[in-house]
Amino acid sequence: MNEVVETLRKIEQNYKLFQQQQFSFVRALEHTREEAHDLIRPVSSITQVQCYKDHHCYNATDRRILNMFISICNDLRNLCQRLEAVHPGDSVSNSLLEKCKVLLNDSNDFTAIRATYPHGVVNYLSLEEARHRYGGVVSLIPIVIDSMTEWITYMKRHVLYKVSRGRARSKKETPISQTPSAVRLAAPTSVSNKHTVQLQEKDFQTYLAENQRPQQKAPWRPPGKH
Repeated sequence: MNEVVETLRKIEQNYKLFQQQQFSFVRALEHTREEAHDLIRPVSSITQVQCYKDHHCYNATDRRILNMFISICNDLRNLCQRLEAVHPGDSVSNSLLEKCKVLLNDSNDFTAIRATYPHGVVNYLSLEEARHRYGGVVSLIPIVIDSMTEWITYMKRHVLYKVSRGRARSKKETPISQTPSAVRLAAPTSVSNKHTVQLQEKDFQTYLAENQRPQQKAPWRPPGKH
């Protein structure tokens, strides 16, 4: 997990450098779109950016910034695979990973996605037309990074919760008197004791009956001379 966190930190550092050059990135897209005669449709996929770089880029500066975008996307894709291998997770973590995998798919259409606060990448595109054309491509990386950060935070809390719960369970001792075996033994013992007491009482009554001395009768007196 520590290696995953460190890898994401390095990607975030590279993205900060890329974000500082967003104007150069958009300008490179403009240049290559002109060369490709593709000025109508918005930039909608990683494959499209790759195609611009490979076939319609004739400027070293444009090539460098476009390659930087593609490189960060590849790094995020590789990290996504590592996250999946580190821990299978549950429905929450799996959902976050699935979101990242879909967004980083080469042919996925990210035209409609928009990074929101605290990211201001869309606001840097001053014109509404520019936001329509490039709002999705500039939002891709920050949204994926946020999702991966959320995944790591969730998994750390989940692991810590399981560890703390396991320790608490191991420290907790169940009183012997409350264990199931003690309960099972208590009932027969109680019944046995009761039965023994009843037998003892019955024997005692029998003993008294057998050994009781007969009551002495009063001496006979003639009638009328009491």
